[in-house]
Amino acid sequence: MKQRQLGANGPMVGHIGFGAMSLGGLFGPTDEGESLTCLDAMYGAGITHVDTANIYGMGISETVLGKWMATRRQNIVLATKASYVFEPERRIDNSAAHLRAELEASLRRLGRDYVDLFYIHRREATRPLDEVIGTLARLIDEGKIGGYGMSEIAPYTLRAAHAIHPCMAVQNEYSLWTRQAELGMIQECARLGVAFVPFSPLARGMLGDTPLPQPTDGFRSTNPRFMEPNFAANTAKINSFRAWCAARGWHTSAVALAWVLAQGDHLIPIPGTRKADNLHHWVQDIALTPQDLAEVEGILPVGFAEGDRYGDHQTMAIERYC
Repeated sequence: MKQRQLGANGPMVGHIGFGAMSLGGLFGPTDEGESLTCLDAMYGAGITHVDTANIYGMGISETVLGKWMATRRQNIVLATKASYVFEPERRIDNSAAHLRAELEASLRRLGRDYVDLFYIHRREATRPLDEVIGTLARLIDEGKIGGYGMSEIAPYTLRAAHAIHPCMAVQNEYSLWTRQAELGMIQECARLGVAFVPFSPLARGMLGDTPLPQPTDGFRSTNPRFMEPNFAANTAKINSFRAWCAARGWHTSAVALAWVLAQGDHLIPIPGTRKADNLHHWVQDIALTPQDLAEVEGILPVGFAEGDRYGDHQTMAIERYC
């Protein structure tokens, strides 16, 4: 697999990473054996950057990764996140006490004394940014983390944070159907030497070879893009893209990832799955030509998706900038 650098001073990793949220059961039931098989396939495909979080299955994803690393492989570049608090009320906490405690708990589940990258999962709007970045910088100095990142932030937050201490990565949603990052974030990351790590680059499962059944439970079931009439409209548009990919002998997911990778050398998408068979589709070697990119744009033009990427109940602490 081709390599890309995870931030200006970060490690080299496969140009496609692995998002481990699915291992926590957020998109459907999973089991440990299936997850371990999937991680074996991931590593066999040359994927060396794995992204998880403390809340993915409330520790399940990290625990499975810890077991996998203990019994199979150690040499992966690992990222995790913290900030969410759910009891007694749902809120964001970027305090030093919370981030430190959650990082230590994550390290225990992962069986490590260090992670390469530690994100604030969301920014706590009322806490001074210099306090938060100061906490993360101290964790770097103490050898607990290799670098810090931030998720679902705006370019202005990245600029301010990077001026306090260099940021390794920004993780925001980006795909053929979610293109807000083109309005400043991709460009700002490139200017500052920060990796941009697109999550959900396969549109939460929509950009696969087989049309996705309309979800009836879980996160997607209450997401506007997966609710009618939006779901049927989005499926019809993506079916045209599937047909275009199939006519060239390409997997839909591989083309969708190739499109993301073509948007800049500092992008490292992290698709997720819990099934090894899906993962094999990602790594088909595709180099999209300018003509290919133009045709994809004609089929799925910017703004094609119907419905917001989040419902109002899913927008907690997401920074908007357009």
